[in-house]
Amino acid sequence: MIRIPAGLALIIGGVFSFLPILGVWMLPLGLMLLAADVPPLRRPMARFATWCLGLLERFRRRRSD
Repeated sequence: MIRIPAGLALIIGGVFSFLPILGVWMLPLGLMLLAADVPPLRRPMARFATWCLGLLERFRRRRSD
């Protein structure tokens, strides 16, 4: 059960995104780790991941044209 403490640590680190190494990238990663063990977070995180993949695909298509 290392995912829950690691997820919480990433979320807390994401709050301090003004520091050089810590950043906003830590928030979604921490939420994804928590979603593996917390059922109410699974659906929103799955939608977020789908949205991110769609955004990446649109970026790739636009770049290849």
